[in-house]
Amino acid sequence: MKKHLFQSSKLVVILLILFSCTENQPEVPRGEFESGILILNEGAFGSNDGEVFHLDPSTEELKPNIFESANGRPFAGLLQDIVYENDQLYLVANTGKIEIVDAGDFTSTGAVTTDLDQPRSLTVNSGKIFISDYGPYDADFNTPESYIAVVQEINGGGVSKKIPVSRKPEDLISVGKFILVAGSEEGMVEVIDAKQEEVVETIEVTGSPKVFFETNGIIYLYAIDASEVRFYSFNLENFTIASTDIFPISMATGKIASGNDGMLYLIRSSGFPDYVDAVATLSLSNSTVNPNWHEGSGFYGIGVDQIRGEIYLANSNGFQGNGTVTVLDESGNEVDEVEVGRGPSGFLIR
Repeated sequence: MKKHLFQSSKLVVILLILFSCTENQPEVPRGEFESGILILNEGAFGSNDGEVFHLDPSTEELKPNIFESANGRPFAGLLQDIVYENDQLYLVANTGKIEIVDAGDFTSTGAVTTDLDQPRSLTVNSGKIFISDYGPYDADFNTPESYIAVVQEINGGGVSKKIPVSRKPEDLISVGKFILVAGSEEGMVEVIDAKQEEVVETIEVTGSPKVFFETNGIIYLYAIDASEVRFYSFNLENFTIASTDIFPISMATGKIASGNDGMLYLIRSSGFPDYVDAVATLSLSNSTVNPNWHEGSGFYGIGVDQIRGEIYLANSNGFQGNGTVTVLDESGNEVDEVEVGRGPSGFLIR
């Protein structure tokens, strides 16, 4: 949002005086976890031992279980996502709860612990939390009652409304008062008016929509199928598709990270029983593709530290004990490896 320029010379003088009085005051100390890399450890199914680790890349210090350390209790869930909004972190557990913590010290500031089934991600809009949720399974393990849960306070509380959407909603992104929802199973993007709390537009796409991301001021949707990946951009004034870019990358998992110079890093996996995996790279600007930039097995999450030029590749190790994170440079060379928690699946890098 643009800031209005003051046109009164008196106001300019007052501002200069205020700045001169405060420029020598000490800065407020940053919280311990406000910078560095947060590692999402999903945890093992049945054990509900998801947790967050913190890595300081400048000192290589790794701190485990920072939620439990800060709050004196385990996270006790399968960690699906971490979302940063309004100086708070929202820890999304697909076992049916949201924990909200201070972004600096990880102390609890609230929670959503009731009326959720299988939450996947969330966004904050119009002073409310909107949570994508698969809904309950039916007798055939389908999810016909998927929804977006609405919580009226950004610090948590109960669910006030469930907005029906297409099956298996994943990522969400706010655009003004509107929210775009990636409906992964039916190839839908649903547009929700956050103030009215209802779906006002539906956009059909090809493939399974997974993740929204922004680059060069453009919002993209990443969608996958068995043999291709697709990137959609949108005309946000009327919610229509503006462009579609298709790349011949097979076996994409939906895990993606943005690097420098518009480079994107995607995880590919053959799945059970072979688990022959690779990191593919592609550029939206010049359409270059390398489907096997880095090869291995067990790849489960990816993140990029754009400032340091490092790629963080999570390996679940088949959920046989703890996972590992391998640090790569931008040429794909391994520069470090650290042991983390069970099922590392993603990163929040600040």
